[in-house]
Amino acid sequence: MLLRPKLPAVRLPRPPLVPDPLRRVAIPRDLEPLTTRSPAERPAAEGGMTPEGVERIWSATERLFRHGVHPAITLTIRREGVVVLDRSIGWARGVGPEEPADAEPVLATPETPFCLFSASKAVTATVIHLLDERGLLHVGDRVGEYVPEFVGPGKHRITIDHVLSHRAGIPNIPGSVIDMDRIQDHDFVMEHLNEALVRTRPGSRLSYHAISGGFVLAAVVRAVTGKELKDVLREEILEPLGFRWMGYGVAEEDLPLVGTAHATGLPPVPPLSTALTRAFGMSLDAVTHVSNDPRFLTAEIPSANVVSTADELSRFLELLRGGGELDGTRILEPRTIRRAIIERSHHEMDLTLGAPLRHASGYMLGAKALGLYGPDTESAFGHLGFTNVLGWADPRRATSVGLVTTGKPALAPHLPDLWNLTRRIGLEAPKVEHPVLFGD
Repeated sequence: MLLRPKLPAVRLPRPPLVPDPLRRVAIPRDLEPLTTRSPAERPAAEGGMTPEGVERIWSATERLFRHGVHPAITLTIRREGVVVLDRSIGWARGVGPEEPADAEPVLATPETPFCLFSASKAVTATVIHLLDERGLLHVGDRVGEYVPEFVGPGKHRITIDHVLSHRAGIPNIPGSVIDMDRIQDHDFVMEHLNEALVRTRPGSRLSYHAISGGFVLAAVVRAVTGKELKDVLREEILEPLGFRWMGYGVAEEDLPLVGTAHATGLPPVPPLSTALTRAFGMSLDAVTHVSNDPRFLTAEIPSANVVSTADELSRFLELLRGGGELDGTRILEPRTIRRAIIERSHHEMDLTLGAPLRHASGYMLGAKALGLYGPDTESAFGHLGFTNVLGWADPRRATSVGLVTTGKPALAPHLPDLWNLTRRIGLEAPKVEHPVLFGD
């Protein structure tokens, strides 16, 4: 495995605070002092791209950053297994709309880890499919066969795959379950899950499970392995592949290294704010503030608190793009991934998010015209993280991308430039003539 040189934390003067209803940070004209390029970047030609194309991608990243709703952006792109872009821009800590005036700014680097929020779901799904491959469970089985304490009206019909594909019918849990003092109390969490109403018949409708699904899947993992989900992930995937991050939360001694999330953009108003509060169990701003809590960052929250750099997010997706093998180490079989990314929902209206989406068994899929990963990405799969975190693999383009952003806007004028960035990545990394599709 290629060892990445450590980059020192850099401190810069704090930018001036400017009152702004969009809750943005002030962005200087010269972005070079805020930009860090990793020495792990290889010449673009080694990945079948051009230097000009890579720089156009980075220019699109800078345009997104200039909106000021993301105090930091980190981006890593692998093409044909080669790191062709690995850079950061902005501040890891100390600069944000809610930061105190005397906070010390710390520059983000490609080595800075951040919370991935819902992109964590792709990691949890990968563990589940690995255990399915090994015969310890079957995703078509009902959850109650493994977790008898998962009870309540309608819950006996819920399968593991229903949970993975957001079709279990239990998208909402009360905010009281997100009690940082009891978030690791399995009995407490399961009691709340048992009380959660089944909103739609399991398997019938798509309704994004922002928090609830991860706890259910963790209970299944404990039942079949006798171990915590975080330990299975570490022992079976992260340690064999030499990952530094990509686990649920971090060790206490690593807390000072984690970058800060920030509430930015216009505060949402009803009905959007009502829908988001119902989905997360608390307001959008509260979710952001909780994510910076040391108790959140040291817990196991399978749907929401994987912590990683953009590089390691990209590398995890590269494992899946490569059919379950990375750097000569096989973790999964190609057919396991092939089954996992079979479409379960085809542009079906999500009752939680209010948007038509394509879902597989634990992964969000791209689309031909309008998709999470840009246009013409129907073969891509990965996951979105609150709110503009993206990790995806596109076998047709031989790319694996990690995009991590630290602002958490619900509404802001940056979205066209976010779309332009994903589009630019697809344009500069065109489809390859003979893609490797999971060992085929």
